[in-house]
Amino acid sequence: MTAAEGAQRRILIVGGGTAGWLTAAYLAKTLGANLSGGTEITLIESSDIGIIGVGEGTFPTIRSTLAAIGIDEARFLRESTATFKQGVHFVDWAETPAPDASPTQALGAVAGHTHYFHPFNFPHQGNGPELLPYWLLGGAGDLAFAEAVTLQKAVADAARGPKRPIDPPYAAPLNYAYHFDANRLAVLLRTVAIELGVRHRVGTVTDVVLDGSGAVARVETREHGSLSADLYIDCSGFRAEIIGRALKVPFKSYQDVLFNDRAVALQVPYDRPDAPIPSYTVATAHEAGWTWDIGLNDRRGTGYVYSSRHTDDARAEQVLRRYLGPAAEGRDVRLLKFDSGCRTAQWVGNCVAVGLSGGFFEPLESTGIMLIEVAAHMIAQYFPWGETGLDSAQTAASMAATARTYNALMGKRYERIVDFLKLHYCITRRTDSAYWRDNADPATIPESLRDRLAVWAHRPPGRFDFVADHETFLPASYQYVLYGMGFKTDLEPARALHRRMDEAGHEFRGLRTVAPQAVSSLPTHRELVEEVYRNGFRPPQAAPAVGGRR
Repeated sequence: MTAAEGAQRRILIVGGGTAGWLTAAYLAKTLGANLSGGTEITLIESSDIGIIGVGEGTFPTIRSTLAAIGIDEARFLRESTATFKQGVHFVDWAETPAPDASPTQALGAVAGHTHYFHPFNFPHQGNGPELLPYWLLGGAGDLAFAEAVTLQKAVADAARGPKRPIDPPYAAPLNYAYHFDANRLAVLLRTVAIELGVRHRVGTVTDVVLDGSGAVARVETREHGSLSADLYIDCSGFRAEIIGRALKVPFKSYQDVLFNDRAVALQVPYDRPDAPIPSYTVATAHEAGWTWDIGLNDRRGTGYVYSSRHTDDARAEQVLRRYLGPAAEGRDVRLLKFDSGCRTAQWVGNCVAVGLSGGFFEPLESTGIMLIEVAAHMIAQYFPWGETGLDSAQTAASMAATARTYNALMGKRYERIVDFLKLHYCITRRTDSAYWRDNADPATIPESLRDRLAVWAHRPPGRFDFVADHETFLPASYQYVLYGMGFKTDLEPARALHRRMDEAGHEFRGLRTVAPQAVSSLPTHRELVEEVYRNGFRPPQAAPAVGGRR
């Protein structure tokens, strides 16, 4: 029996929030929820359970996902009170701040504090050689790596946006993602998903009933009785109603590698309505963790992520309030507890876990929503069109094969994320607290990362170090973190192999020359956001290139 001849395929998504509604909207668009012969998609969420909503940052992949769903970029920006994100500005991760250094929220370099930038643009290459080896050999002088190989650091440091209102939606001279209000984004995604044909049910799941093979037979709800589907997607957050409570899939903790397990969060206003909006996340390291600081149009979202083994909640709140200064006065913090890790399997039988139910890592480098995107894309690709109409043995065998493929890919992706996040901590030269000393202890570094670091001491990361389908972060991201943190790669023994120093020097000088032009040709970040909120993007017939380089 073909898909067209069989019964309509049904998906039941348990849980809303960003995970549920992003998955619902993407699958509705991809699998034709509003088309004859398409997939019937139902989402049930409880009105009693709120959105955690502290992860307000994304990675550039979100642009293609939103575009694929069909959401206009200007609409997304307005309705999510979103701003642009060009990377992450790290403060005090490499070295202990000077004893007399005051808490800093300033942009760029500040006396007594070390800093580096992880931009979203790839290192420039153009027609010349790869620049990293020549930077390592001193060809760019004392310029920081991100500053030497891309225009983006200069643009971000000047509080400029990555594009102009005349640039097309989701396209720009510089690579970017977003900061946004998580609650507002969930509302927008819900509206769009329903427009695309998703059936919305408000109700509470009271039981998950399994069949004789251990697959999900139906979901019992207080308000709507029994609900059944061909595929169940668990977006119920940390509760993990199906994957955890019903299917009993174990949770694998990475707490021995990634120590942080709590956060205190606080939203604060700007000191004035026209204050510059940083177009990057500011991640500042402290004694037992780090603070995030992101700029929306009307407020800042901030928080302190920390290890409860190295500090307590009261001290954590003190650290956050000291960082924020007067802006935090009279405002209550929100305490969140979590365990960095993931389910040992994400797809079991006819259930897939997406979002917090499948796994969670601290918000460093914005992996949360990116993993939701990956899951939604993979589910759309692997959706079991042929399952209905088969006998139970065939169905189980086909589902099991799909689950094995999905789990292998997602499992490797989680492992690689752990390595990348740990990289931020383990090569620190901070020794001022047990937290940083423990993070640098080789016993807390995964063997896979230890091996890579041993190799990268003599050659830089390259594409053959990575399997594309297992990676969330490409070699450039590793390079920005490694060399921003001051990691040493000794290329001197291979200097004779790098014979294009003159060409590389020309590229380094060209980027320094073009950077001021790029800054002057782009609007301030606040001007860009407010103009797009008012008028959207209005591209002319032909817009000039920014700075002459991409």
